[in-house]
Amino acid sequence: MEVAQKPNGIANGKPQSSLSTQYGGVHAGGWVDYLPSSFVPYIQLCRLSPPVAFFIIFFPHFFGVVHAASIRQSSIEDVLRVSLILLGGSFFCNNASHAWNDLIDAPVDKLVARTCTRPIPRGAITPRAVFIFTCIQALAAASFLLLLPSGTRLATVPTIIGTTYYPYAKRHTNFPQVVLGFFLTGGIMIGSSAMGVFEPWIDKSTLSLLMASILWVVIFDTVYAHQDLEDDLKVGVKSTAILLRNYARLFLFVLYLAMSACVFACGYFANMSLAFFSVTVGGCFLSVGAMVFLVDLKDSASCWSWFSQGFWMTGVAISGGLLAEYVSPLNGSFW
Repeated sequence: MEVAQKPNGIANGKPQSSLSTQYGGVHAGGWVDYLPSSFVPYIQLCRLSPPVAFFIIFFPHFFGVVHAASIRQSSIEDVLRVSLILLGGSFFCNNASHAWNDLIDAPVDKLVARTCTRPIPRGAITPRAVFIFTCIQALAAASFLLLLPSGTRLATVPTIIGTTYYPYAKRHTNFPQVVLGFFLTGGIMIGSSAMGVFEPWIDKSTLSLLMASILWVVIFDTVYAHQDLEDDLKVGVKSTAILLRNYARLFLFVLYLAMSACVFACGYFANMSLAFFSVTVGGCFLSVGAMVFLVDLKDSASCWSWFSQGFWMTGVAISGGLLAEYVSPLNGSFW
């Protein structure tokens, strides 16, 4: 791996800046410290410490798998096999997408306080090395498709297009969070297709789950974008946080209500049981509601905390309700 010389003032990739630990190019210690020093910038590049970004990519794939399995009553062997394949694919997709994002964003990242210590701006990795790394990770992610039904490849097209375009969306539109939402949650269609569902995009319950997940991504990424609000205004980066900064909480509240309705519709259209409505619908209502009402959008640390920790509650709530629906011996309509 090609690693450039670190500039002065940075020891082991750890400048003294709390902002930089918020996916700004510095990890918070732990397992990464046991790796060879040449590996560390790549771990930071891929947002693997903490692994929130990776699970944000994997969760929608898992949602799609378990949702399809609960409807089709697929075997546990199929669920585990497909989930493991998509876990591996998500890992390399995460690496490729974040490396690509940072490669395109490097000129902007160096102007923003939180991101100026990311590996490319601080000179820990050269752009050429990042490009090669991105291509290798993308090919590795694509190789996992060979283990899945051929129809799954079609379902990956929107994700590939969205991932490639997303870094440019911040320059072209005020709604890059929507672009992010579409390409991240495309994993739901990939997971459903991988379980053998033909054209999952025409199923009402799957579409409702997709829309709920898109709104979830827009909510938590709008909160995330508030970390850099002042710097983004100066450098000209666009986002929903900037567009709606005086009405951000109202915007988040409307999305929260819409997401809750979509999660409910997912269960309604699939005739799901009380298990799904209790765990997933109730869990999403409480966890996303807590973030919307309690996050301090003017405090970077609060935004980071709700993004990096609050998202787990919702991801687990959706996964848990779908799993409960799948394994419940009383699986049947709540109505």
